[in-house]
Amino acid sequence: MTLPATKLKMDVLSPVQLLAHREQFPALGHNYYFNFGGQGPLPQPALDEMVRAYQYLQRVGPFSSQANGWVSDQVENTRQAMAAELLVPPETLSLTESVSGGGNIALWGCNWQPGDRLLLSDCEHPTVMAIGRQLGHRFGVQVDICPILAPLREGTLVATLAAQVQPQTRVVAFSHVLWNTGEVLPVQQIAAACRVANPNLLIVVDAAQSVGMLPPSLGSLEVDAYAFTGHKWWCGPDGLGGLYIPPASLDQFEPTYLGWRSGPTDAQGRPTRWYPDGRRFEVATSAFPLGVGLQRALKLHGALLSPQDRYERIKMLAQQLWDRLQSIPGVNCLLPCAPDSGLVSFQLEGVDHFQFVHQLEDQGFLLRLIKFPNCIRACVHYLTLESEIEALYQQIQANLC
Repeated sequence: MTLPATKLKMDVLSPVQLLAHREQFPALGHNYYFNFGGQGPLPQPALDEMVRAYQYLQRVGPFSSQANGWVSDQVENTRQAMAAELLVPPETLSLTESVSGGGNIALWGCNWQPGDRLLLSDCEHPTVMAIGRQLGHRFGVQVDICPILAPLREGTLVATLAAQVQPQTRVVAFSHVLWNTGEVLPVQQIAAACRVANPNLLIVVDAAQSVGMLPPSLGSLEVDAYAFTGHKWWCGPDGLGGLYIPPASLDQFEPTYLGWRSGPTDAQGRPTRWYPDGRRFEVATSAFPLGVGLQRALKLHGALLSPQDRYERIKMLAQQLWDRLQSIPGVNCLLPCAPDSGLVSFQLEGVDHFQFVHQLEDQGFLLRLIKFPNCIRACVHYLTLESEIEALYQQIQANLC
């Protein structure tokens, strides 16, 4: 499929530049891709780098001293690349396989005691909900669920969450960007208000939909743990993510799993204790060539636009998509105005959402179904063309006729 060019509204990026850049992402030439919040398309140069890495390891012997030296270097290169993108010290990062992996590290790493409470919003991903249920089952942790959609609309979210904090609340966990509605939560304000109610609690943030989309701001968020992935808005390979824990919070979380990557060994090769930084949460063998793929993807993004410019373009495109969807009879966007993110969710009157999403996919438009609230989600990236949004608008309109 050949997609038409777009008329850009940003002086920092010409249509020719964007179209040439998009040619490096094979998926974008075959579909109208609106699933960035599920998984970003991998650029061909990143895939090529990973293939070369696997070939190199097999050529030198996958467990040779040469290969092991390469692995050590690439692990640290990947940590450095993530840290540079997030503007944090490398030692504050742990390499994980996913957001879920980082969330599990943080939530299982707390020293839960009988009577402790975990506060979640009702818009969290099923992973976080599942961890909460199991913490309740294993340790008797009381899981409190705070409805947040109405407070968000009313401008009372911070006060509502803080009011749910109790003396026994050990952790408050919530998303930076809601995966279902696309709303950006005021992390710093929530953290500050909750700590007024209970200074000893920990703030754990699901950053699945924020890293790679929002400009980096970790230094000012005042969180205790921030779990993210490389395969969504960074368009890196699936199977590689990270966990940020600032130095002041590190000892609040203990490793649940340990391995040879978790800490140094003595003269006899026996583990002593875990590392004094984020490496303590890394366990053992991983698919190390994924790191070179993510490094390459990050370089591609940075070579075209700054994080702020990428975000401004995403917001511009989200506004265009929201406006077009709102103009279709029978289509209702979840939010009263366009989100400050690339996730735009909507509902259809009298139409089965599941069937409609599959109909769109058959027509080359890739969106996804969200079960709570029951809706369809379309995601725009800085890579998205304005003409793609127009094509989606026309296709939805045609399918509803």
